[in-house]
Amino acid sequence: MREPANARPEDIDQIPDRPAVFLLWASAGKPYLAKTALLRRRLKRLISDRDRISRVLNLRGVADRIEYWPTGSQLESALIHLELAKQYFPEDWQRITRLRSPTFLRLTLDNPFPRTMITTRLGSGLSYGPFPSRAAAERFQGELLDLFQLRRCEDNLSPSLHHTGCIYGEMNRCLRPCQQAVSTEEYRAETTRVEQFLRTAGSSLKESTEAARDRMSGDMQFEEAARLHQRLTRISEVQTLSGELARSLDRLNGIAITPSAEPETVELWFMTSGEWRQPVCMNLSESAGAGMSLDRRVRELAAGMPQSGKPNPDHISILARWHGSSWRDGEWLGFDEFAKLPYRRLVNAIGRVAKLAHSGAPS
Repeated sequence: MREPANARPEDIDQIPDRPAVFLLWASAGKPYLAKTALLRRRLKRLISDRDRISRVLNLRGVADRIEYWPTGSQLESALIHLELAKQYFPEDWQRITRLRSPTFLRLTLDNPFPRTMITTRLGSGLSYGPFPSRAAAERFQGELLDLFQLRRCEDNLSPSLHHTGCIYGEMNRCLRPCQQAVSTEEYRAETTRVEQFLRTAGSSLKESTEAARDRMSGDMQFEEAARLHQRLTRISEVQTLSGELARSLDRLNGIAITPSAEPETVELWFMTSGEWRQPVCMNLSESAGAGMSLDRRVRELAAGMPQSGKPNPDHISILARWHGSSWRDGEWLGFDEFAKLPYRRLVNAIGRVAKLAHSGAPS
C-alpha cells in the first residue's frame, strides 16, 4: 500500500473530491476509518458546524488530522480498507469490512472414503471455488455427483456387509463402500476422477467422454454414441454451473484490470493461487513504454510476477464481492496457469478499461 496524503481539518477545501479511503485521527484513541466516492463531501459532513441535533456522526472539534488514499476503483478501495481495518482494528475488522466468507466445495481427500462438502473454511483436501452463493455451490455439488458414483452421506464409514446402505446405492448412483461393494482402491479411483474433474474444470471427463463417443460412432454403435453425446451435454452444463471464478484454489489465478487514480493509467491486479499481489500501474500515455508495444510490456510484467501463493480467504472474498457486484468497475480475466495467460484478451481489456475511464463512464 502506497503512502497516504495528509491534511488538517482546516484545509478540507483543498482535499480532492474523489473516491478515497481515509482515516480521521483525534489527538488520542483509535482513528475513524471509512471509504467514500466523494472524499471532500464526506469529510465536510463529518466535520461541520451543525448546531441542531442530528443522527449523522459529527467529529468537529475531535478530528486532529486526516490521512487519505485516493483510489481509482472499488477493488482498490476494498483492498486498502481491508488492510487498514486489520492494522488499526485487529479485533473488529470483520464487522468494519463486512466481508462474507466465500463458499467453496471441498473434496475431503484425507478421509479413507472421500466425499464432497460445502464449506466457508479452507482445510485439508481440494477446495474448489469461490461460488457466488451457498445455493449455487449446493446446486453444482448435486449436478457434479450425478456424473460420478461418489458417496453423498456425511458419516464416518465403518464398512460392513450388513450395512443398510442408502437409496443412492440402490439407484446405482453410489459405489456403496459402506456395504463393501467395492474395495478402498476402487473407491479411491473414482475419487481421483472427481479430483481431476475439479482440477481441470471438467475437461478431463469431457475429453474421455468425447473419445468414447467418437469410438462408438466409428464402430456404428449409434445408441451408445447417442447416450454418450447426452452425457457430454450434461458435463457442459455442470461446467457452466460453477461460474466464471470457480477453480481449484491452487489454480485460482487471474488479472483484474481497473481504472487508476493516476491519469492515463490503468491498474493490473494479479491474483495468484487465491492471493492478491501488489498492483502494477500501466501508463498508457504516448511517452510511456520506451517504444515497446503494449503486448510486450504486459508479457514482461507477467514474467516478473510471482506465480504461486497461499490462498487468502479475505482476498478471495473481495474478489467474489467485486466480481459479482453491479458496481464492478473493471474487467476480470481468469486463467489456470501463467503459461496460458490470454495476452491478446488482456491487451484488449486494458484498452476498453482505459477508454471508459477516460470518458468517465462506469466500466
